[in-house]
Amino acid sequence: MNSIAKGNRYEREAERYLLAHGLKLVARNFRCRLGELDLVMEDGETLVFVEVRYRHSSRYGSPLESVTGRKRGRVIKAAEWFLGGAPEYGNRPCRFDAIGITGEAKPLAIDWIKDAFSA
Repeated sequence: MNSIAKGNRYEREAERYLLAHGLKLVARNFRCRLGELDLVMEDGETLVFVEVRYRHSSRYGSPLESVTGRKRGRVIKAAEWFLGGAPEYGNRPCRFDAIGITGEAKPLAIDWIKDAFSA
């Protein structure tokens, strides 16, 4: 499985996990020249930008440890771009969550950090 297919697989796993926890999907794989948003969800009135990270194992660190300052900056800029093109979300509270997925066989280890970083 190539890296794009693997990324899509684990983003779908994260999406299913969040839907099961009551969030609603707004967009997936939103791309702009400034970056990419893996998932955009609604949690009640809050718009949630979700960064999904996967690692086969935690031998070299957890998936969540790979959300570096540079990556956070790109996600924030992509979120600003998204909001600029979607005025219906402009006055809503926003947050940035991170989902770390470890393993290959089910059950996967899924760690969800709400409000993982801020703009």
